[in-house]
Amino acid sequence: MYTTTYRMMLVSYSSSSDEESENGGEASNDHDIKSFSPMCQEDPEGLNPGKKPKMKQPAGKPSRLPLPGCLLAMFPEDMDSKTEDSSLHGGRVRSFKHERGNWATYVYLPYHPEEEFGDLMEELLSAAAACDVVLTRQEEFHLSLSQTVVLRHHWIQPFTQSLKAGLLHCKRFGCLAGRLKIYCNAERTRTFLGMEVVTGHAQLLDLVRVVDRTMTEFHLDTFYEDPSFHVSLAWCVGDLTVQLGLCLQELQRLIDNHEDGPFLLRLDCVESLHETAPLMKSEGFGGNHR
Repeated sequence: MYTTTYRMMLVSYSSSSDEESENGGEASNDHDIKSFSPMCQEDPEGLNPGKKPKMKQPAGKPSRLPLPGCLLAMFPEDMDSKTEDSSLHGGRVRSFKHERGNWATYVYLPYHPEEEFGDLMEELLSAAAACDVVLTRQEEFHLSLSQTVVLRHHWIQPFTQSLKAGLLHCKRFGCLAGRLKIYCNAERTRTFLGMEVVTGHAQLLDLVRVVDRTMTEFHLDTFYEDPSFHVSLAWCVGDLTVQLGLCLQELQRLIDNHEDGPFLLRLDCVESLHETAPLMKSEGFGGNHR
């Protein structure tokens, strides 16, 4: 099965000036008024002194009624400045420019944590803090099958249909992740502690080939040539790969010496989720802030 999740609907309104220019916007307002409202015509003979003469419109672009305040409030002028403020996003910075109508999109497999996962995460965060690396736990956990790309709103439906068609015949499989690895994003603005896949790599590559075909169809970036499939567990701001590397062996020991044996993340790869989120809204790791 293949499920599509949309976090928010975005409605855009095109400018009416474009429509006017395409439909003969140079015609004067006089013609429109006379056609639809004879009572508003001028009285050239002055036979109706009680009627006010019509105000002449200045030459050039016709006047237009102002937008209602309720519409202006929907798009405050300081929206962009707020979305660019890294202090509102845990110190993360935007990996690409915010533009209205663009949606950050990525394809992934979800990981639903087991009960003992929370206790293990607390141990990992405490051990990292002892090495002066303060990690923030991920809000949600997943395994990426694509890079984060930008879709125009009207691409979402055909993009989703293309993915569904490609994944229709993919067989169910499972994979395990149990080897800790350190990752840093391309901008070197965030460091991640991830758990790398140890079984199921070949099947994941098959899924990536399907996703890449859709990406190519829409002229978008495909996945990495030699991907390291993993589930990100926690992150910190900046490039702290060296500092975190100093305690990686101790963190792996916590994984291997788990009370019930080596702890492994189990992903049941039945569904791949395609998530879209407007660029004006931060969506954590899978969103537009990195």
